[in-house]
Amino acid sequence: MRRRAVSAPAAPVEEAGAPVEGPAAQRESLRTEFEFELPRGYVDADGVTHRSGAMRLATARDELRPLIDLRVKENPAYLSVVLLSQVITRLGTLTDIHAGLVEQMFASDIAFLQDFYRRINSEGHTRAAVTCPSCSTAFEVDIAGDRLGES
Repeated sequence: MRRRAVSAPAAPVEEAGAPVEGPAAQRESLRTEFEFELPRGYVDADGVTHRSGAMRLATARDELRPLIDLRVKENPAYLSVVLLSQVITRLGTLTDIHAGLVEQMFASDIAFLQDFYRRINSEGHTRAAVTCPSCSTAFEVDIAGDRLGES
């Protein structure tokens, strides 16, 4: 059985300088890349430490692709390495992020990136609820911004 293609109604034309409303405005406000700062940092072959970086939102393809990777089939724990290598867009001055690079990162940085990935893809933000151990005041901190423990 053949399906007929149904054409969508024409999108409204936007005038230069006119405020954008509706779906176009929603597209502009969607944040798809998030900055982060690693607790320790990746040390490259030249001894340079890279701490700041950016991670984009994951797509369905990003989450499906590692499932057919032979390294993941042999060792399911490798899934996070492959997945992180696909969604990290920048690490310091490095833009060619690959599984081999992620493998060389410190375990504490991998744990940070896994939590960061979960926060931006599941919760849509990088804030964490915390409680002061001294006064028991509850507040939120942005884990993506400054290094943890600094103000």
